[in-house]
Amino acid sequence: MVEVGRQQQWRLPRPIDGIPLDRIALPQPLKAVLYRRGLSKTEDVEALLSDQDPPAPHDHFPQLAQALARLQTACRTGESLAVCGDYDADGMTSTALLLRAFRCLGADPKAAIPSRMDDGYGLNPGMVEQLHAEGIRLLITVDNGVAAREALERAADLEVDVILTDHHTLPDQPPKAMALIHPATTPENSPYRGLAGVGLAYILARTLALEMKRPEAIGSSRDLFCIGTVADMAPLTGANRSLLKEGLKHLHRSSCPGVQALQQLAGLGDRPLVADDIGFQLAPRINAVGRIGDPVLVVELLTAEDQDQAYELGRRCDVLNRQRRDLCDAIEAEAIALLDSDPSPLPPFVLLAQSHWHHGVIGIVAARLVERYQRPAALLAADGEGLMRASVRAPEGFAVDQALKHCGHLLERFGGHPAAGGFTVQVSAVTELHDGLNRLAAAWIAQRGEGLLVEPEALLTLEDINHDLWASLQKLEPFGAGHPKPLFWSRGCRVLDQQSLRGGHRRLTLEQDGAERQAIIWRWPANAAIPQTIDLAYKLNQNHWRGETRFQLEIQALRDHHPVMELSRGSGVYRMQRLGPKALQVLNPAGESLICKINDMGVLESEDSRAGHPYVAGLLQEACVGLGLCP
Repeated sequence: MVEVGRQQQWRLPRPIDGIPLDRIALPQPLKAVLYRRGLSKTEDVEALLSDQDPPAPHDHFPQLAQALARLQTACRTGESLAVCGDYDADGMTSTALLLRAFRCLGADPKAAIPSRMDDGYGLNPGMVEQLHAEGIRLLITVDNGVAAREALERAADLEVDVILTDHHTLPDQPPKAMALIHPATTPENSPYRGLAGVGLAYILARTLALEMKRPEAIGSSRDLFCIGTVADMAPLTGANRSLLKEGLKHLHRSSCPGVQALQQLAGLGDRPLVADDIGFQLAPRINAVGRIGDPVLVVELLTAEDQDQAYELGRRCDVLNRQRRDLCDAIEAEAIALLDSDPSPLPPFVLLAQSHWHHGVIGIVAARLVERYQRPAALLAADGEGLMRASVRAPEGFAVDQALKHCGHLLERFGGHPAAGGFTVQVSAVTELHDGLNRLAAAWIAQRGEGLLVEPEALLTLEDINHDLWASLQKLEPFGAGHPKPLFWSRGCRVLDQQSLRGGHRRLTLEQDGAERQAIIWRWPANAAIPQTIDLAYKLNQNHWRGETRFQLEIQALRDHHPVMELSRGSGVYRMQRLGPKALQVLNPAGESLICKINDMGVLESEDSRAGHPYVAGLLQEACVGLGLCP
């Protein structure tokens, strides 16, 4: 969403001297993106582009052998066991993955997932006692467990074996279990370090099936791995990347009826999928159930063997997803109205509380407020007598976990990571808490600056956007956390036509030097004007509509175009402008002119000796990027 009337900070990419990664067969703008992301060596990019399988997991997970030995016994004897999952997409896909595999291998597994509203997060002593009463003597946790100290102690008292598979932060005191499968137990540079819960479940199931010589047991496991990994926003590096890259080639032909039903309901057709299809189409339909419904519904969907039953379960997920969207929209509108009606300035840390808000969706709305206001946000809802429970989100650079730790003396419970977190607080402490969070956020904003931060990674002309560039961009897939889709920018594009679309979106036809391309802005107000000539930051996509495929620029930010660039240095202003496609002119504060050209190797050249001075050379390089003379 592009915010209207908001201050924007455009930070253009740092200049690159010469042509980077000259031995890599990619278009120059894509090489510039990779180089600026730190992939400065040819072998780094070759590793990114390779399809090499991850190494044998036995060499990376020190307690994997114990877990496999216990599971083989359970499978060979038909033992009843429980897979204890979580109510988000990672936990639900992990649970379904292990249920499908264990059943095929001979065990008798059942799912045990706590209720978001009634039980809270993770394994608890009551669950352990109930499962023990049902005759269960083996528990496998997925996407939770390392912090469940009381539940693990109760399991030990009842002589219930526990295999922990979790990727959340390990406590100072090691959890009590017969085996721990956790990324932090792998060697420091292990490709398995970034696995989410579903990745650990996949490694466990795959290794077990191969050792038992039953590869058919994991026939659809890779599909569930793909969905859970993208949904959990796990970093798409190392094993995550290689497994996902291979899995996406086959996901659209999944043998799992539940996955087929989700794709059918999302209208994805029979084309190969990309990570965005999971993130924006499949994952929300799964996550919605865990947020406002019963997560068992998703487990039943993803373990169903009958296509008709799967479609009906998928349709119920679809209904819940629409309800989730309506809830989010209503809470977002109420939150914005509360902020707009307050005559005081917007606080550095946005904190809003309403007792009737739904716990399951306030995190989504908090993220929307972060996107809108570019500052940390927490939404609070009632959580029993005298307590409120919150979800927190923040822009990159503000550490949520550290902020909550700093204010921990005011909180009943809290946890999270740098980008997101949650806490429970006494109603009486909310004002003091907000004061403390405001102080932290104000210091962060003073250092970062106000407004929307726009940081494009490479320049494209509209003519550059062609099938060759698109094919090369696909080689860098899959995109996601840790390896995002590139943010490009183009300058001096004329708006030839614009159309308002249903849902508050705007479609533009852009022109630059004779090349025309289509662009879209999501959620653009109908009464907001767009300048005639713009600079824009965007992500490149393809739009499939009625059998036709077009390039589509998804605009993230735009600004009025100015052909002359001004840089303030000290008490003076330098004015810079292009002189044709490969030259620029700089006027210093005294009005003196310097002309510089860019050679075929991307290096600045000038007959003026002043261009060699480090201070002037730095200005020229910055102007080269700002005026669109280099990627």
